[in-house]
Amino acid sequence: MIPAVKGPLYPLLTLTMIALDVLMAILAVLVAYYIRFTTGWIPFTVLHPLQAYSGLILIQGLAVPLVFAFRSLYRFRRHISRIDEFQKVFTAVSIATVISLAATALFARDFEYARVVLALTWVLSVAFIWVARVCQYWIRSVLFRAGVAESRVLIVGTGELGRNIAEKIRESPESGYRTAGFIRDNGVSSTERAGLKCLGGIEEIGSIVHQHRINEVIIAEPSLSHLQIMDIVYRCEREKVDIKVFPDVFQIISSEVSIDDLKGLPMLSVRDVALRGWNLTLKRAMDIIMSSAALLIFSPLMLLTALLVRLTSEGPVFYVQERVGLDGKPFPVIKFRSMRVDAERDTGPVWAKAEDPRATPVGRLLRRLSLDELPQLVNVLIGEMSVVGPRPERPHFVEQFSRRIPRYLDRHKEKTGLTGWAQVNGLRGDVSIEERTAYDLWYVEHWTPWLDLKIIARTIVEIFRGRNAY
Repeated sequence: MIPAVKGPLYPLLTLTMIALDVLMAILAVLVAYYIRFTTGWIPFTVLHPLQAYSGLILIQGLAVPLVFAFRSLYRFRRHISRIDEFQKVFTAVSIATVISLAATALFARDFEYARVVLALTWVLSVAFIWVARVCQYWIRSVLFRAGVAESRVLIVGTGELGRNIAEKIRESPESGYRTAGFIRDNGVSSTERAGLKCLGGIEEIGSIVHQHRINEVIIAEPSLSHLQIMDIVYRCEREKVDIKVFPDVFQIISSEVSIDDLKGLPMLSVRDVALRGWNLTLKRAMDIIMSSAALLIFSPLMLLTALLVRLTSEGPVFYVQERVGLDGKPFPVIKFRSMRVDAERDTGPVWAKAEDPRATPVGRLLRRLSLDELPQLVNVLIGEMSVVGPRPERPHFVEQFSRRIPRYLDRHKEKTGLTGWAQVNGLRGDVSIEERTAYDLWYVEHWTPWLDLKIIARTIVEIFRGRNAY
């Protein structure tokens, strides 16, 4: 459910977005015409006057907002992925352009538009509209940071999960969420002991929502029963407030719930593995193409890295370590050595940590930029790993985690990867294994080629940010 925005900002943002989309669609036709007929970059034999393209301008300007509206691209969203937005804009503009071509062909049978203009109109419409939306989202995030149109959130649950949600909200002021306080289910909470603001109990939630002008209630208490959750919904029904339930453990043991039927009897599907059949073939083909191209492109950088490792510290250039992969089978992961040769002689297997004293000076830089992972492209090429997938762990840690985390071993039903959904969401390094497992299982059960491309694009951004890279 999309959180409501109080005041006139929401309709103003929607109208501004529609106006920008129309303006960018028209501008795309004009720029396409300019490139084709006035720059001299593309030779032509017949110069068509701009008036001849007025029909295309009009229809494109109408088709774009209509298609965008039907595809729910004018719904208010506080959290927006630029990559997902590009995919949605690309699809919607493609549909709108096809509609424009069909309409102009129907009403202008005696005139044939230049194919270069049509192709450029499509490409430029995608680019212009996406850039305009990114700019608008940036302005919107500035307004949210300033407290304009903030959505006041009440969190039900004062345990670790509630605190984690509050921390995520605090770290993302650009989303426009503000935590008004917490609701405890019973007793004295750990949140109160931590000095955080608790506004009362569940029995008081209706008056608290009204008194503190709450826009959204997030239920973050896994121990609540269905009846207790319904009681919360009942107590809040008089207020215009959105209610969300954080899935917590349910997120680990299930995927997106879908509705099916058995001879008319409704059934809920809570687990559906996406990586099977032809999808496996497609993913393997993507791995071969991307790893081959990456090895070719990065070979000079890999050679330079090997020389730096060899000249700045004693020991081999490469470090081969046993990791657990598909179906729980061990395989040797290849990395550029970034630590001393005897790094674990006294400690045994341990997690890497920030400012790890075992890392060499060059090794710290390699780990900061993830350059030590480049040799794993060979693991991908020979089929031991994938470009995208759950990160492989060492057998020592896999044995530990599998005993205390539900469905942990299910992440090994697919190939491990150079990067993954958990890593691009900040779960890299010494973080919650439970949360990382939930992200890994979500990826396995929701895989699409577009999701892999999105993760790769976000990985490039995360490498330069360097968060939790050590």
